Amino acid sequence: MKKRFNIAIASGKGGTGKTTVAVNLAVVLADLGKCVQYLDCDVEEPNGHIFLKPDITSRSAVTVSIPEVNEEKCNGCGVCASICEYKAIAVIKDKVLIFPELCHSCGACSLLCPEDALVEVDNEVGELETGESQGIRFAQGRLNIGQIAAPAVIKAVKEAAQDCDIVILDCPPGTSCNVIEAVKDADLVILVTEPTPFGLNDLYLAVEMTKALAKPFGVIINRYDIGDDEVINYCNRENIDIFMKIPDDRRIAEAYARGDLVIKSNEWLNELFASLWDRIRIYLEKVSADHNGDFEKRKTEAGT
Repeated sequence: MKKRFNIAIASGKGGTGKTTVAVNLAVVLADLGKCVQYLDCDVEEPNGHIFLKPDITSRSAVTVSIPEVNEEKCNGCGVCASICEYKAIAVIKDKVLIFPELCHSCGACSLLCPEDALVEVDNEVGELETGESQGIRFAQGRLNIGQIAAPAVIKAVKEAAQDCDIVILDCPPGTSCNVIEAVKDADLVILVTEPTPFGLNDLYLAVEMTKALAKPFGVIINRYDIGDDEVINYCNRENIDIFMKIPDDRRIAEAYARGDLVIKSNEWLNELFASLWDRIRIYLEKVSADHNGDFEKRKTEAGT
């Protein structure tokens, strides 16, 4: 196994228990002596801190570059507006208007402006906080109200990753570009779902996204005993590994409502999450072996 594993905890929809899995797995791994970092990439609504209660030791602004017009140089030619795919620039009566909330910071407008009338300036879109909790290194991002540049804040959170054995990425819900930014560097994606029609529908979408990114993945079914077997049947048909099934237990709900870790509410839950790591470790070793086997096979076929 390599030095560090990035494990993304994701879900096709909100409310499935994604953060519950992420924070409790992080604590169990720390208790097992692993060097663990928890990254809360759900920057529009981070809530891992409610359960981990970290001591925040640093805060820094997250910025992106946006264009600013030097009106003395600008002749209103409109080149900048014509090349902006996101409609963040408009030219009206030879005057350039910039809409920062639409800008994706690609830099094309300032690069291609024939008069060098556009310069890049920093625009604050969020905040990065880092600290520590229960032996876990902690980082979270928080998107400023009114901003839409969530991927930039998620990227800043991921860049705060340190040299640990395991990095847990608590991802945003859904399958949007925010989620893709969070999981694209993961070694394993764990999809948390629930046995409901909505849960199954959104699991379809999350599985297709993960397959498109060519990421190894498995499923955790939360509150598995409240619905039917359709999620289990789907996973069996698609040969998707089910890493863990969490029952609908009042003690879990009560611990969550208090902002406590569910593994502290009962010993069997601690054992359940410890066994989850065993499943993940075995799965990662298998994926690594399969990857190396494919590589050796390609080498043999290429005659090298």
